[in-house]
Amino acid sequence: MRHLLKSIALAAGLLAGGATAAAEPTTGSQSMDTVQHLGDFQVIEFRRYHTAAGEREHFTAYFDTLFPEAMQQLGALVLGSFHERGNPTAFTWLRGFHSLSDRPIVNSAFYYGPVWREHRTAVNAILPDSDDVMLLTSLPGRSVPVLPAVDPVQEPAGAKGVIVAEIFSVKKDGLEEFIRRAEPLFARYRAAGIREAGVLQTLDVPNNFPQLPVREDGPFLVWMGVAKDQPALASRFEPLRQETLEAFTATGLLRGAPEIVIMDPTRRSRLRWFPTWQQP
Repeated sequence: MRHLLKSIALAAGLLAGGATAAAEPTTGSQSMDTVQHLGDFQVIEFRRYHTAAGEREHFTAYFDTLFPEAMQQLGALVLGSFHERGNPTAFTWLRGFHSLSDRPIVNSAFYYGPVWREHRTAVNAILPDSDDVMLLTSLPGRSVPVLPAVDPVQEPAGAKGVIVAEIFSVKKDGLEEFIRRAEPLFARYRAAGIREAGVLQTLDVPNNFPQLPVREDGPFLVWMGVAKDQPALASRFEPLRQETLEAFTATGLLRGAPEIVIMDPTRRSRLRWFPTWQQP
């Protein structure tokens, strides 16, 4: 009898929702509780690479397959990885550390460890440029969210959404004032339905892992957001771009025009459109 009732209930669900909807995986059943133990990552490497021509997909395949879990086991986290639109060689990713003192320990363990040693020749052959790196820290309460890893069963098509990064080159000693004046403009992005995914500023300290150079031409402020899809980006973010550009420039605190980078998440990017992620 129990099996009969289960069959009837399943049939009723298919009739009510449609067979396609019932069979379609969704991230809605994944819980943010699964990543609570990972904690917060206050120190961020914002890494912008350029692969050899025609090799970005190959680099992405190496990266997504080999490196996220290796870094996670050592105490760092690949918070997101993306393809920059309009530039077929650009690959950007975020590596998070719990603290500044963790950075040299984790990086040493990885770059002198067995995973990188095995694969570095193949990867480096298609990665001629990896020096555009900003060392950042999040503003209080504005850290990059730690989202669950992409589930290969529930998300067979991979990560979804559109990532926006707005990079501001701020005049020396002007960062605090610029942050204050930029906040109402960031609030407009959130009000338009773009999920804020972090507000980061230059971490102005000596590079404690000099084997990996970092940019020293800051300070920078980086705002990150996630749109559900291209229509949402076009209808909610794009109309604000010109208005906010003029307002940011009018502060007189920038060294140049803000750089807006639109990116698509790679298949395994943690930072993506994730329905059960709720903004604070």
